[in-house]
Amino acid sequence: MFYLFQSFIQMKILINKDDLNEALNKVSMLGFVPTMGSLHKGHLSLIKRSIKECNKTIVSIFVNPTQFNNKKDYQNYPRNNKKDLSILKKMKIDFLYLPRKNDVYSSKKKVKIKLNRNDKILCAKFRNGHFEGVIDVMTRLTNSIKPYKIFMGEKDFQQLYLVKKYLKKNFKSKIVSCKTIRDKDYLALSSRNFLLTKLELKKAKKFTQALFSLKKRLNRVKNIEKFLIIKKKELSKLFDLKIEYLELRNKINLKKTNRYKNSKIFFAYYINNIRLIDNF
Repeated sequence: MFYLFQSFIQMKILINKDDLNEALNKVSMLGFVPTMGSLHKGHLSLIKRSIKECNKTIVSIFVNPTQFNNKKDYQNYPRNNKKDLSILKKMKIDFLYLPRKNDVYSSKKKVKIKLNRNDKILCAKFRNGHFEGVIDVMTRLTNSIKPYKIFMGEKDFQQLYLVKKYLKKNFKSKIVSCKTIRDKDYLALSSRNFLLTKLELKKAKKFTQALFSLKKRLNRVKNIEKFLIIKKKELSKLFDLKIEYLELRNKINLKKTNRYKNSKIFFAYYINNIRLIDNF
């Protein structure tokens, strides 16, 4: 089988399923960090945890076309394999999986995924087919890699929630949720941040800070849902950006709640054409 080796590092770069099967044969307690590349400190925190908790660690980089409901968004998604490789060499991971679309979707048999009506909320409400694509690709990757643990960040909390819900039915792999990594201004680290100009990044930071302040006030508000509807309009005007949703939900079942305890505030917004999400 063919491997791409870098002689000065131990990381094995796997480019197809045959490489993957050969490399992972007899590997036990494997940690898996699925990514779409353009790595940042959030990804690195997942990798560090995998290295700490597992015998071996594999990272995948695959920009999955089926989870994009907008063709331009897929085409514009930040890609920087050269920088990513440089970062991963220093992290001393064991395997990097760099599959192509045809390799991931070599089986033409479609994974039957249908979200429950209760799950068509937040991003699922606005991004038709997005989570079906996420669950499909995670099913395929998990089936190929067969990891002991899968490490995923809480920034994409709904994604984490749904992947856990659907994968536990078919796999023994444990999905480990990891805290969102933020910069000093509280902005959640995201690959999409690389698409923002300095001014746009500054706006995103200030908007996030405003919502942190807003969340603290919610425990004194009687009708939270009505309050957030008003604040959504105010903040949209104040920051001159489109807010897709701003909601308080129970962090266990993602149901809308009027109680501050055990809740998270979820929001998605656009700065120009760049869509950002967060929760806390």
